[in-house]
Amino acid sequence: MKKILVLGAGRSATTLIDYLITNSEENNWFVTVGDFSVELAEESVGNSEKAKAIFFNVTDDNQRREEIRNSDIVVSMLPARMHFLVAEDCVNLKKNLVTASYVSDELRQLNEKAKQSGVLLLNEIGLDPGIDHMSAMQLIDEIKEKGGELTSFKSFCGGLVHPDYDHNPWNYKFTWNPRNVVLAGQGTAQYIKKGKYKYIPYTKLFERTECMNILDVGEFEGYANRDSLSYRDSYGLENIPTIFRGTLRKKGFCKSWNMFVQLGMTDDTYSVENSENLTYREFTNLFFPYNNKLTVEQKFCNYLNVSNNSDEFKKAEWMGIFSKNIIGIEKSTPAKILQKITEEKWTLSKEDRDMVVMQHQFEYLLDSETKKINSSLVVFGDNQRDTAMAKTVGLPVAIATKLILNGEIKSIGVQIPTTKDIYNPVLKELSGNGINFIEEEIS
Repeated sequence: MKKILVLGAGRSATTLIDYLITNSEENNWFVTVGDFSVELAEESVGNSEKAKAIFFNVTDDNQRREEIRNSDIVVSMLPARMHFLVAEDCVNLKKNLVTASYVSDELRQLNEKAKQSGVLLLNEIGLDPGIDHMSAMQLIDEIKEKGGELTSFKSFCGGLVHPDYDHNPWNYKFTWNPRNVVLAGQGTAQYIKKGKYKYIPYTKLFERTECMNILDVGEFEGYANRDSLSYRDSYGLENIPTIFRGTLRKKGFCKSWNMFVQLGMTDDTYSVENSENLTYREFTNLFFPYNNKLTVEQKFCNYLNVSNNSDEFKKAEWMGIFSKNIIGIEKSTPAKILQKITEEKWTLSKEDRDMVVMQHQFEYLLDSETKKINSSLVVFGDNQRDTAMAKTVGLPVAIATKLILNGEIKSIGVQIPTTKDIYNPVLKELSGNGINFIEEEIS
């Protein structure tokens, strides 16, 4: 019997754990799910005889090593900063590891040691990163194999609310970690367009967007991810003139979110004095020059050069930033306060469903003729447990875990899923589970 250790039982792990348990009888697996919240772990395994839940503390060296030693493969759905502890033990104990997170510099340094141990550390096999890598590489390899020369590659992905449950003026609700959404884009975005390097500072990020229609789910805008340039090496596109990766939101979101960026509400570097006793209105007023003759609303409009009839003002007002609700958080940063405000408005309700949208845009030369292809994915969540995000993050991880255990994936070292031996079988099974890309030739 093969023993699978899953670390982390959060929202993104539900589909993963369900898949492993459902397939445990046929494949002779036993699944152990460990989490700091044993209640969460117990809920994830239910009454299955092929699984058990345990309390797990990743910082407990003895427990971590003992559980890894007693497993045949480890799946880490822990926060990214915790993967290295697990990965180091996996290499030392010669156990394969699967994660959905980006390869960190620390983890990358384990590559040679992992190869010497015959161990695979497979990372970036969730949604983004993950499905984006595999679906892009499949088409990139197909284009190259028929003699095409790629001249432009753009890729966009977003987690959004299902169109049938999209009832607020922002056309957005949290389907992922709210803190990450509030802090998104900080730093400088970098990409290349027609052979020219381009850089977008955070203060301009949400002003420079690209618009697109995706299948039949509406009009979207994409803002640049922090680093598009590294994907040239990952995808074998070292000399491509244009490469750009971005995050999707519904049209109009970015212009409105940019107001909070310009005010400084997304700053996470300092604490607001007396924050626990301030109202949202007083918090908003902190960012304007002193003026006791104008209302906060008037200062807002003057500072940002918007009218009180504009969509942007109405969205800010709907968000509650002018209300007299008490913040109630001691020594809080502006970003944490804004997170609290947005969570009160953007949290999915019990009946809500989510949606994942992804689109790759390819341009290439074939026989001196320019060709364009859009490859698009839309996945809908079923309910608050079986969300689109849980499916698209968890299923690739689960499928890869099965393929490694069955000996179909034989790679070793620190890897991401950009090679055929990984992406072909994973994408094939994802397609059988309703995660399909639709390709359109653009004239």
